[in-house]
This record gives sequence, structure tokens and C-alpha cells, in this order.
Amino acid sequence: MNNTQWIDILAGALLLLFGRRLFWLFVGCIGFIVGFNVASSLFQGQSQLVIFLIGAGVGVIGAILAIFLQRLVVGIAGFFAGGYFLSALAVAEFHNHQPAIWWIAYVIGGIIGSILTMILLNPALILLSSLAGATAISQNVPLNHSNKEILFIALLIFGIIVQALQYRRPAKKPPEPQRTQ
Repeated sequence: MNNTQWIDILAGALLLLFGRRLFWLFVGCIGFIVGFNVASSLFQGQSQLVIFLIGAGVGVIGAILAIFLQRLVVGIAGFFAGGYFLSALAVAEFHNHQPAIWWIAYVIGGIIGSILTMILLNPALILLSSLAGATAISQNVPLNHSNKEILFIALLIFGIIVQALQYRRPAKKPPEPQRTQ
């Protein structure tokens, strides 16, 4: 595996485990993955460092904006996460790498992801960050197509469970009665 794959796997693991809890991390990782992949396509022939820095820059900008413009940026990140997942699914299922199919799937997935995050913020963050994390990991592990699908489903379920357990709030303890003297 090359450095690009390891970076995608690391970003995917962070999304899978902490995407909802640290939504700015979700936004930053999605920004990084999208920026890195777009830079890889647009700047072919550039050094990996330049492409990495572009991806990191997009990710940092996304994370900073997420802190200040939470709802809007989470909606945008939902667009990117939904688009990333559906475009990867379309390419894998149709075995077609034509840009038109990729873009159509990306836009449709992006719209669905954005709407989900705006309406159902926390559950959508759990689902989309788990989808994006499982996608990033399973696409970059050297396995055959069937095994990648099994890995994707296992990672998706694992990410949803882990994040849902993190989301559960501890039950409030009733206040202790005050003692009178």
C-alpha cells in the first residue's frame, strides 16, 4: 500500500470512530479526503507533499469553519460525505469510471447527505461519518471486490454501534436530598 492509501485509511478510521462526537473532525476529515482526492486528479504529476498539503488545507479550513458555522458547515460536510459514498458505490457497482456517472452519483448523494444532516443532525452525523469512514478504509485495503464489500458492511455496522454508544447520554442522577440539622 502506498502513502495515499494509508492516509485515507487513517482519516477513515477517525471518521468511523469519532465522526459525530467531534463533528469538526468529521468536517475536517471529509474536507481532507475530498481535497486530497480532487488535488490528486487535478494536479497529476505534482509531488505527494503538495497534494497532501492541499488536502490538509481544505480539511483545516473545513474544521475551523465548522467550529464557527456549525449547522451550515455540517450541511456542507453532509453533502461531501453523501457524495463521496454514493459516487464510490456507483463506480464499484456499475464498474464504470466515466466522470458523468461519478458526478451524477456525487451530486445525488450530496443532496441526500446534506438534507439528512440538516434535519437529523446527530443520527445523520453518525450514519454519514460511518459511511465515509467505512468507504475510505474498504476502498484502500488490498482485497478482492467481495471481501471489500464484506469489510465495508462490517466497518459500517461497527462505526454506527461505536458512535451510537458514545452518543448515549448517561442517565441523570436525582439530586441528593440536603440534610437538615
